[in-house]
Amino acid sequence: MTCAINGSTDVYLILGDPVEQVQAPALFNLIFSTLGINAVLVPVHLPEAAVQGFVRAAFSARNIKGLLLTIPHKSQVMAMLDDCCALGRLAGAVNAVRCGADGRLSGAMFDGEGLVNSLNGFNIAYTGQRVLMLGAGGSAAAIAASLASSASRVSKGPAAEVALYDPAPGKAQALADRLASAQARVTVAGSADPAGFDLVINASPLGLRPADPLPCDVSRMAPQAALVDILMKNQPTPLLQAARSQGRVAHPGFEMLIRQVALYLEFFGLHDAALAVQQDPGFIRRQIYPAALHGEMPLF
Repeated sequence: MTCAINGSTDVYLILGDPVEQVQAPALFNLIFSTLGINAVLVPVHLPEAAVQGFVRAAFSARNIKGLLLTIPHKSQVMAMLDDCCALGRLAGAVNAVRCGADGRLSGAMFDGEGLVNSLNGFNIAYTGQRVLMLGAGGSAAAIAASLASSASRVSKGPAAEVALYDPAPGKAQALADRLASAQARVTVAGSADPAGFDLVINASPLGLRPADPLPCDVSRMAPQAALVDILMKNQPTPLLQAARSQGRVAHPGFEMLIRQVALYLEFFGLHDAALAVQQDPGFIRRQIYPAALHGEMPLF
């Protein structure tokens, strides 16, 4: 069933800079169309300096029901929020914001839960494992918190030991210090060397541009180690291709997004849609893994 945009259409926005890499509009608009929901998700290319003013203005429109946030805006709205989920506070970032009838802004962060659930789906071990996190931004913070803190993770078992690496001076240390408040098993790595780690996660922007260097030397990974590159653009990225060429288990971040969709829908009050997606996410996977239909990439 296709819902035409009209005067009664609910509008959701995804804010980013850049924004052309986002997969969320294709997924959410497919969901809205498939489930007969009169709503649309629209990407907005917004510079950092304009974020706070835009958020306030956007929610003055009664048919704008929620905002999704991607790089680099996930941390910029924190000061505006009246309440936030525990993981968002710990990460210092959110990827969804809604406005209540009383005008209060609420935020939530789903990257960590989405990544952990995708690892479960891929049968990649992480509990009690050594994890190298490349990048220390909002997504990295949420993922690290979910993996390394028993209070924040979504599955049972010993917390992972996460080493953070970011080339920006002091950025990884600042995140490690913040996560220490949750007794997370987090340290700062002196380099991007993946040797000795069981799992490598690229949560840096390296790979968005064709000229970007690889975030790490995958030839240094242990034979049994796995890699996940959470970028949503240029998949399979050069990093992913390099890891697979070395015989490593390596996956794109698409499944992380797929595993978050129901969480977003629930957060925005679309309870029936969230349940439908939880029960049968296959139509979403077929949208985000188009190459799988031609045998070029495993569907799951």
